[in-house]
Amino acid sequence: MKKEQIIKWTLVVGLLLFFQMTNVMIIHADEESLGDISQQWWKKDKRDNPKEGFPDLRGGPEIPNRARQQPVDMTVLQQRYPDIFFLQGSTDQKRVALTFDDGPDPRFTNDVLEVLNQYNVPGTFFLLGSRAVAYPEIVTQIQNEGHVIGNHTYIHPNLVDESDIEMLEQEVTRSEDALNDIIGYRPHLFRPPYGFLYNELVEKLAEMQYLVIGWSVDSLDWQEDPPEVIASNVLDDVQPGAIILMHDGAGVDGDRTNTIESLHQIIPTLQEQGYEFVTVPELLNVPFAK
Repeated sequence: MKKEQIIKWTLVVGLLLFFQMTNVMIIHADEESLGDISQQWWKKDKRDNPKEGFPDLRGGPEIPNRARQQPVDMTVLQQRYPDIFFLQGSTDQKRVALTFDDGPDPRFTNDVLEVLNQYNVPGTFFLLGSRAVAYPEIVTQIQNEGHVIGNHTYIHPNLVDESDIEMLEQEVTRSEDALNDIIGYRPHLFRPPYGFLYNELVEKLAEMQYLVIGWSVDSLDWQEDPPEVIASNVLDDVQPGAIILMHDGAGVDGDRTNTIESLHQIIPTLQEQGYEFVTVPELLNVPFAK
């Protein structure tokens, strides 16, 4: 073979090897990129689309319900039943309680827990029995991380619209049994969906050995405003003894991302102002279990 031909074939083989190696590197890079994209979509899908059978809120989302007139104002109920119905704790100390409703929710509860852990702050979680059954591992995590669990009914009905005394008892007992199976105690604290109750329902809850926990500060996070608005709703209205209403759960179409972000503003600001975060039982000096 002539020298020119040897040089020519050497160049051809070299070029082929070069393109092959380059192609492998590109494919490998593409696989990594696709892997990153896939991971991002998996995370998004996990948040936006909880697993099949995710229990929705029986009474519907907060917005249309909370816009309605309350059957009996919480302040009136607190005045009528001062040993049963609570809106806040003592104003003698700069202590406040963060409370979260409608969980456990696999899209948001873990992120709320992460923020609370970051600031070493305890919370009180009013859980739905149906969601506790669906996600017992999240319930266990809430308990293991030192937070208190309360009862928020089983399927989140509007107790005033569609319940009688018997239905209330069924809803509360079913949720209580579900929670007891997971955490090993029967909660002493109850929060009604939407804050809606009337006299007879409060009296029945008292018979069932529950304390009813309302709130003195509403973050209005259920409106899904920007984080700074949610934070302002809390910070502008907080006072010693405050019970702060927030949500770690939402309906199927709801989003609590802004709630999570707002905690990064609310917690350090109140800590800088000298407030101590405690659980509701600590704030009220009551037991958390029956």
